[in-house]
Amino acid sequence: MSYYVGIDLGTTNSAICSYDGKIVHLYKSPEQNDVTPSAIAIDRRGNRYVGQRAYENAPRNSDSTAMLFKRLIGTLTPINLPAVGIAMTPEECSSEILRTLFGYLPEHIRNDENVATVITVPAAFNQMQKDATIEAARAAGLGKVALMQEPVAAVMSVMRSRQGDGIFLIYDLGGGTLDIAIAQSIGGRVSLLGQGGIQMCGGRDFDRMIVDNLVMPWLQGTFELPEGFATRSEYKLLRRVAERAVEKAKIELSSRDNAVIGAQETECGCRDLAGTEIYLDVNITRDQLGGLIEGKIKESVQAARDTIEHAGLTPHDIERIVFVGGPTQYKPLRERVAFELGIAPSTDVNPMTAVATGAAIFAEAIDWSTHSRGRKSSRGTVSVGSTLDLTVNYVARTPDQKAKIALKLGSAAAPGSSFQVDSLDTGWSSGRAEIKNGAIMEVPLSNQGENTFKMFVFDPAGGPLTLAQDRIVITRTAATIDAIPASHSISVEVRDTISDVAKLHYLVKAGDQLPARGVQRFKATESLRAGTPGSLKFKIWEGDIDHPVSDNTFVGLFEVSGNDFDDGVIPAGAELILTYEIGDGGNIDLQVEIPAIGGAFQSNKNFYSRASGMIDYSRAAKRILDDASKAAGQLADISAKIDDPALLDAREKLELAAAINEQETDPHVAKQALENVQKAKSLLASARKSNFRVIRRMELDRLVEFFQEIKPVAKPAEISSFEALHAATERLISTLGHAFEANLQELRGKIGAILRRQDWFIVDRFKLYASTPHLFTDGKMFERLVAEGLRAISANDVERLRAVLQGLDGIRIISAEADDLIATTNIVSA
Repeated sequence: MSYYVGIDLGTTNSAICSYDGKIVHLYKSPEQNDVTPSAIAIDRRGNRYVGQRAYENAPRNSDSTAMLFKRLIGTLTPINLPAVGIAMTPEECSSEILRTLFGYLPEHIRNDENVATVITVPAAFNQMQKDATIEAARAAGLGKVALMQEPVAAVMSVMRSRQGDGIFLIYDLGGGTLDIAIAQSIGGRVSLLGQGGIQMCGGRDFDRMIVDNLVMPWLQGTFELPEGFATRSEYKLLRRVAERAVEKAKIELSSRDNAVIGAQETECGCRDLAGTEIYLDVNITRDQLGGLIEGKIKESVQAARDTIEHAGLTPHDIERIVFVGGPTQYKPLRERVAFELGIAPSTDVNPMTAVATGAAIFAEAIDWSTHSRGRKSSRGTVSVGSTLDLTVNYVARTPDQKAKIALKLGSAAAPGSSFQVDSLDTGWSSGRAEIKNGAIMEVPLSNQGENTFKMFVFDPAGGPLTLAQDRIVITRTAATIDAIPASHSISVEVRDTISDVAKLHYLVKAGDQLPARGVQRFKATESLRAGTPGSLKFKIWEGDIDHPVSDNTFVGLFEVSGNDFDDGVIPAGAELILTYEIGDGGNIDLQVEIPAIGGAFQSNKNFYSRASGMIDYSRAAKRILDDASKAAGQLADISAKIDDPALLDAREKLELAAAINEQETDPHVAKQALENVQKAKSLLASARKSNFRVIRRMELDRLVEFFQEIKPVAKPAEISSFEALHAATERLISTLGHAFEANLQELRGKIGAILRRQDWFIVDRFKLYASTPHLFTDGKMFERLVAEGLRAISANDVERLRAVLQGLDGIRIISAEADDLIATTNIVSA
């Protein structure tokens, strides 16, 4: 018997199920709970506790407990446990949870080398987060693993619990993320019509709002506390206790109109400035809770509306909302969302375990023998053999209770030949029927899971013929998902052959059906000799911002280095054949074939230099503020010229991002701020696209104005060259394509060449760099180069300072150029 495992690796709670093709089994925690808290505690003796004990340990021992690390997976953010002197990565923490959950399985399943596991991830997860989840599973020793988007798993769970045609919306609100999916069921076959969501929107955000806006003001008014006490280390325990008390009160409000956020003095464990012991006794009503989480609820409803609109539907087309995730157990939240959308609410599934259940069911549909983890074929063929050239074609997988088999004859059968199909499970028999080409027989599928039939063939005299293959296995599935939309656009960065501007070459667009496979052809723009340190760079991005490309989310670098092949030269202009596959879970598999050297390179060897795009959110506040400030400047310039509704939303997002303290070390606060900056960039890109002529005019005029300021130090030839290019660029303002941007980039280059000759510019640039250490990837190299630069200034050696500046440019994260992260791509579309 084959076993399939589904794991919902959640922000606050996780769950595990198995499926044998017929029955789903949920494995409870040692405390006999359906879910296990995603928490890890380590004591001073090095003992590790995972789950309920760790969760209960958190308020009093926060410095030795790890929680909420799922939100940080795929980043460089450390999970610090200072009380025990340990720092873990989010992947290591996730691995501990996976290993613990897997340990709940019976020994015969754990030790089965064929057991296969699907781990769910939010639809909003980017590629780095997905890749890190796979790494966590490998470290946990889970064996065969694939990823599946959480709303897709929820759909599978819904289809198992309730048959019937129609369109329904999944509203999956967990501890950390919101996922929205719209599914259509026809005869047990499901198509996902659209999906969306919000990364930083979950129950933990609700808790934070209650603590910050209700509990902390109450404490400030009741006790004598210093300004900003909530962020001071001596009150860390108080905040943790408050968060736990809020969580309990929130659950209580599910069944009552009011509750008390309470904790005794002994629990809070601290005193105010007057020496009074601090306690918690804060009343909260449903109306207060509703007001505090109003913004997040509105944001979630808007995400649902956007998903409905992108699917080309209206709320009237949708039959029901299925609620999934712990926070949706709060009835007023369900009622509010259903009312705002005008769609009837439903509780078809257990909101806490639906995702794990659906993941286990989906695991059965995967062809685990393939590297790409594609789905099993829905068609089957058996060559019967014997004296007849006879093939049986049949539906191998279907949610229906009946299936058809069809005969295909390579040559005519003798008159009077017949066949019969018997069920080996129930004893059902079709009786004999004449053999003829195209004959169709319907067989009953009495079992959920595999149904086995035996084929008989008889000669004209009624004698049985010996068959090479006589078994037909048809699987009756809970449901069949026909289409899964991509949650992000995935692109390769290329240089435009005419303008040389970086642009996106899409492999898959958001909303396209997954899995997606294809072949794209590119050309190298420079030669690469075997054994040399150079490389051909395939930069992979997520997002839809056409310009600048670097405003999208960097996924990774698929690099073919000169050290990756032993002989030959890849000449400039050489053909590069990229074969790609993007699976159901959104994971990317790439291969580049280079005919010039007869070589092929796999992404599992060369891809995901993830560190080049990853962030340590505990140290990112200054960088985020810089990014927000830069975007705010662009917003101000654009707002002065155009009136676009998208700019209002962008301003709101940037104001939220700019509110972060530059000393902020809470990675969750920083991540939320960066999410707001990224949303603002998308909105700015939308405004630019709608008003590109006005924006181009503004950018060109500003550049020309700056040139006039430095014109006195330009050479006559530089002035003539700039003015000629300016005139050519003026003519391109209204044209489509990238030629205008290419000219603009060249104009900036001409200004840069003039400035780099000026000693004052080199000194000012160095001082700017030296004052922004957070914008450089290599801290030690930065310190060494800054020290060298200071010595150069003391020695009045500007040429030496120029060399230092060049070195700093090589490790700088953010620059004024459109290409910030890594070296410029050197491929073009074929």
